[in-house]
Amino acid sequence: MDNNTLHADVVVIGFGKGGKIAAATLGRLGRRVVLIERSDQMYGGTCPNVGCVPTKALVHHSGNRRPDDSPQEWFEHAVGQVQALTSLFRAGNYDALNGADTITVITGAAAFVDSHTVAVGKGADRITVTAETILINTGSAPVIAGIPGLADSSRLVTNVDLIKNTTLPGRLAVIGGGYLGIEFASIYHRFGSRVTVFETSARILGREDDDVAAAAEQILTDEGVDIVPGSTVLEVRDGANETTVVYEKNGRQHTLVVDAVLAATGRAPVTDGLDLEKAGIRTTPRGAIEVDEYLRTSQPHVFALGDVNGGPQFTYISLDDSRIVLDQLTGEGKRTTTDRVAVPATLFMTPPLATIGLTEKQARAAGHRITLARQNVADIVAMPRAYIVEETRGLMKFVIDADTDQILGAALLSVDAQELINTVALAMRHGITASELRDSIYTHPSSTEAFNDVIGAVIHTDDPLDV
Repeated sequence: MDNNTLHADVVVIGFGKGGKIAAATLGRLGRRVVLIERSDQMYGGTCPNVGCVPTKALVHHSGNRRPDDSPQEWFEHAVGQVQALTSLFRAGNYDALNGADTITVITGAAAFVDSHTVAVGKGADRITVTAETILINTGSAPVIAGIPGLADSSRLVTNVDLIKNTTLPGRLAVIGGGYLGIEFASIYHRFGSRVTVFETSARILGREDDDVAAAAEQILTDEGVDIVPGSTVLEVRDGANETTVVYEKNGRQHTLVVDAVLAATGRAPVTDGLDLEKAGIRTTPRGAIEVDEYLRTSQPHVFALGDVNGGPQFTYISLDDSRIVLDQLTGEGKRTTTDRVAVPATLFMTPPLATIGLTEKQARAAGHRITLARQNVADIVAMPRAYIVEETRGLMKFVIDADTDQILGAALLSVDAQELINTVALAMRHGITASELRDSIYTHPSSTEAFNDVIGAVIHTDDPLDV
């Protein structure tokens, strides 16, 4: 075997959350692991480099800006702090794996040669790696909508570009009113940008119930974010010093002049350049790698973890994917994606919106008889923490099965919602009833004790005997 050929027990393509956890675990068990990452700026994956960590750090810094602080200076300082943090995490991720005796990290673009072989690089620098098992963890990338002029605009930015730019855009257009668009709209408005959000649907956050979405929209508009629902962006035209967004609303054309345009219309699995066809690995019509409930691809020894397999695009799902794959490789092989229930999600606007399970609309559509419990945060007597930290905006809403008292879903738009939702998730997974969650003992003053009041604040029941 020549110096440019390696053999490993396991090859991991992509340094994302699931891949690195699997690589580290298998390495500790004595497996020979080669982890391949095409960019030296992505050790650790999306979350610590261009996703969760930098964006949530920017949420923190944007909230600390005082009225007299220069928006540009404060933003530049914040981006510098965030870049230092991501550099620290990136180096730590690399050292933790490459420093292990059983793990080798190779930086370069990987492509399949056959179902057991991948190649990295070209020419004299080409390295060929063979393995019995291969894990694909290449993540996802922003989708640029096919709007005339958008892809070619010099002022187009993705979420990745935006968080690396030290110049605060004075005027920012956000195309897309989903989680990503709203999160960035909130962040950059609080830094001092004039933000306009374009959403094709009649309202933002289309997956949420009307009352929850309306409460979130009211918070944003009260702060000064311009939201244009029911609008279609028709064209993006660059000028010498600014860009014009042409859009239609109510049958009429309008224009908006901005300094940057954020495309927030979704993310797609990254499979380009992998040459999956050479390995006989199938993809879905939407471009994700096709997997079964054990995350096996059409080649049983090749697994796909994280965003690339088309599942929910969350770091914690990628982590759980690693548990499923590791159970296949080192355990009993019983864990599957069907085991996952009550998976929460959080939109980090200010205050955050955290959700789980079924919305009211979904619960009714599924045929459940339901009880609804809802309160505005400002009215929750048992939540003095909201007043202590001066954040009383938002609401809490629970959807409860009227027959079993099980929690079917919840939406928490409040301070600490990103933490509270994990308690609700645990209750749902283990069959804790809404009444038990309501009557539990919580520390004081805390946000969790709001459950004592909110779950008792019934606003609707499908059982006429309970009215």
